[in-house]
Order: sequence, then structure tokens, then C-alpha cells
Amino acid sequence: MSMPSSQLYQETSYHPTVCNAEIMQKFQSTLGGSVSCSGVGVHSGQAVSLTLSPGAPDSGYVFIRTDVATNNKIIGRFDQVVDTRLCTKLANAAGVSISTVEHVVAALAGAHITNAVIKVSGPEIPIMDGSSAVFSDLIEQVGIQSQKASVRRLKILKPIRVTAGQAYAEFLPSEDRLITVTFDGHGRLKKLAAVKELTFDWDHDDFGDFLADARTFGFYDDAQKLLAMGLAKGASLENTVVIQDGNTVMNPEGLRSRDELVRHKILDAVGDLALAGVHIEGHFRGLNSGHALNNQLLRALFNTPDAWCSDSSI
Repeated sequence: MSMPSSQLYQETSYHPTVCNAEIMQKFQSTLGGSVSCSGVGVHSGQAVSLTLSPGAPDSGYVFIRTDVATNNKIIGRFDQVVDTRLCTKLANAAGVSISTVEHVVAALAGAHITNAVIKVSGPEIPIMDGSSAVFSDLIEQVGIQSQKASVRRLKILKPIRVTAGQAYAEFLPSEDRLITVTFDGHGRLKKLAAVKELTFDWDHDDFGDFLADARTFGFYDDAQKLLAMGLAKGASLENTVVIQDGNTVMNPEGLRSRDELVRHKILDAVGDLALAGVHIEGHFRGLNSGHALNNQLLRALFNTPDAWCSDSSI
């Protein structure tokens, strides 16, 4: 029997204890302490500080805008996503928003952290080097604690897909939590698309080794248009891989690996899918998918109750 999605987010709280990685896949977990960093917002260009702190069991990812006096709490969940252009943006009922949440959420979810408070001094998460590496390092500094509450799970029972032109995102039934992305830049990549497809095993691959240092990227022609629109004010070669003519990486150091582009697309998917608020047991596959399709797929999934079952029936 399927549980209504609204019931997947409400439980009770317990005190945390230290755990190892294997246990963390079965039990909820949080940070072992608070840790901070500062940087700039890639779109706003504004200086911003961020603090990661422990969260109560069943609270999920909670963002708090410290620069806003009231109504400053924003729940990190797929149905709170209000914009997916260039990044994933969340907002609460009062209209208070936080943008570019995907990289920090990916680091948390990649470390099997299910509950955390993310305090931010502005409207956007700092971009840092364009990857999740700094956030993963912060998590490693304070460690992870297990919580005496089981991870809530959702099992995919039948395929479900959303499309946009030739691009798509889908869930397929699987005993493992897998993310496979095929990316060719919608035909705009040439020799840089040496590795077009990659699969990440969420429960067995190490996020820090596999994905964390893969940077965000964009095309030079698009960047000029964004700057003309007053966007991407904080973007630079220090936090964004810039591609010119589909062949040339403008960053002096080049790519960090031959598969950095597709690895970053998977990193984004980890962050976006973690906003489901549950562990999805199934295989995510995306062809040139991005934030918009990732969120549309979650909405389609929860609106199709015969496509999944929850903890009580797994």
C-alpha cells in the first residue's frame, strides 16, 4: 500500500550517536558539529557566508536566511522549488528564497546526511570553486552522526519519464540507487565530449572521490548573454569551466578530468533528487537533463502513486 507523499516528511526526533558509513545508509544522520565558509554568489556576485549545522531527525534540509528578520526558513524539498533556470531555487510561502542550493545539498546527500540546517547570509549559496568539494571538506571536518530514526525509502515500481525536446529524465525500477547521465551538450560539444555517459552508485561509490570536485560549466557565448542580462555577476574562471566553440576550455588549468562535464551533471542530479526527502530506490537516467527536468521528474513521480511504494510496503 502506497503512503501519500505528504506523510513521507513527518516523524519524531531522537538524539544522535556516532556511526559508520554502512549504518548511515539505514539510519538518518546529521553533521557532527557546525562549520562555516564564505564566498560569492555566482549569479548575484554578492559576498555571502554559509554555516552548516546539525539538524533534527526527519527535518531534512532546512535553509535559514540570516539576513532576513522574519519568515526566513526555507524547506529544502522538491515542491518548494520555484525556479530551475541556471540553478535550483527554493522559496517559502512568504516569498523568501535561496538560490543555487544543488551543490551543497549534493555534498550533504553524497555523505548520507539526511538532516542539516544551512544558514546563509544572502539570497544565494556561495559558489566556491563551482563544485561540491569545499562543502564535502567542511562535512569531513566535523564528521557525521547517526540518528535513531530509520531512513525513509521509496521504491520505484514502474518506469516514469519526463521530456523536453530530445532530452529526458526518468526513473526505472532497480534494487540499487543509481544515477546515469548521458550528456553531449545538445550537440554543442565536440572533442570535449570524450566521456558522454557515466553511472554513479549512490550507496556504494564514494561521492568525495567520484563527483565532489566536478565544476559547473557553461559556454562562452551563453556567458556573454547572461552578463548582458545582469546575471552571472559572480562567475569567473576560478569557479566556472568556460567552453568556447565546443572545443576549447578557456580555464588555464583545463578540465580536472576527461569526464568532468558529465560528472558535474550527475552531481547536480544528486543535489536535485535529494530534495525528494526520501531515499529513492531505483535507477535515474537522464539524457541532457538538468535542473528543470530533474524537478519535473520528482513532481511527476509523487503525482503518480502507482509508480512507487513507500517504507510500509517495501
